[in-house]
Amino acid sequence: MLNHDRSPITERRVQLMATCLCDAFYDDVARATVEVLEHFGVTVEFPEGQTCCGQPAFNGGDWAASRKVVRHTVKTFAGSVPVVVPSGSCAAMMFHGAPLEFEREGDLAEVEALGRRTWELADYLVNGLGITSWPGRYEGRLAFHRSCHSRGTATGEAAQRLLESIPGLTVVPFGEGEQCCGFGGTFSVSFPTISSAMGSLKLEHIRAAQPDALVSVDMSCLMHLGGLADKEGRPVRILHLAQVLRDSLRQGGVLR
Repeated sequence: MLNHDRSPITERRVQLMATCLCDAFYDDVARATVEVLEHFGVTVEFPEGQTCCGQPAFNGGDWAASRKVVRHTVKTFAGSVPVVVPSGSCAAMMFHGAPLEFEREGDLAEVEALGRRTWELADYLVNGLGITSWPGRYEGRLAFHRSCHSRGTATGEAAQRLLESIPGLTVVPFGEGEQCCGFGGTFSVSFPTISSAMGSLKLEHIRAAQPDALVSVDMSCLMHLGGLADKEGRPVRILHLAQVLRDSLRQGGVLR
């Protein structure tokens, strides 16, 4: 799944793919992403016509419907500049899932071209811009959840590297850290009992580590785990990586 053949970064200008979850639930993640990118001199463009990456229909097996959404996304994000996504799942959809469903379609080349210039946020910061040490400060203990869709990509390692470089922040390991949270997109709808059981087990391991908050690069995982924790009456504070990076700049007096 690793997106090796990406278009080279020649200028600090990107298009932001905010994702459906930012639009519906996590608008602050989109704001934090913009603040972080702009702090490093990146000009952020926001194509107004964007909707979804097409992953829900793709995961549900309705590839015909998914291809309609992907074609709209290709048209909306036209150009040559990098596309940055604050979601390992949506980024992987663009450079891995979408090309799979277009293998026998005449516009495969256009889909692959968009995939080659699509970056998840942490991957873009570390491997695109070369940022390996994060400025600022963040006082706290955070548990980092590696989402399934970021496996096989450079995202997990990049996010871990950024978090561990922040002064004052301790990344807390927890049991069975590589296990799925149980969300799995449409899996949680088709198999809600199994999904909830997987999430509850994950939460038990996280709580045992006693972090101040749970951080991930994927809002879908955070939504699932946070919702389960609330339902159990034992809330867990959840944060997206972009929020941690933005808040560390603020706490360290780097960003006003």
